[in-house]
Amino acid sequence: MTFLLIFSLTSCVYMVHSCDMDQIRQGCRIQNRACSCGSGCISEYRYDTIQECLNALRGKGTDICSPNPCLHGGSCLQISHQPGYKCLCEGTGYFGLRCNRACPRGTTRDQVFSHECIVI
Repeated sequence: MTFLLIFSLTSCVYMVHSCDMDQIRQGCRIQNRACSCGSGCISEYRYDTIQECLNALRGKGTDICSPNPCLHGGSCLQISHQPGYKCLCEGTGYFGLRCNRACPRGTTRDQVFSHECIVI
């Protein structure tokens, strides 16, 4: 039973952060007011180079994450899709577009809630 639960949670998290193979690229993104480079979905790595990302941080571009639109300690991640950012709410006890919805306390069997509310 425990193995099944962990496998299901891992699969769920993988699916949430995955993208099609033709949508993967190398690039940089702004996360928590710093540039982070690597590879991932096109929508999350919007800058081609570290310099382009740094320029955005210095005000020579747009940093939609400043000030941080995410509430309750959520991390802001710039993306190319509207609204231009994604709040990473894991570990905050909240979920939603801006980490603005409280995770349910005490769950029942039929209750549905966001993966961000799962505590392992």
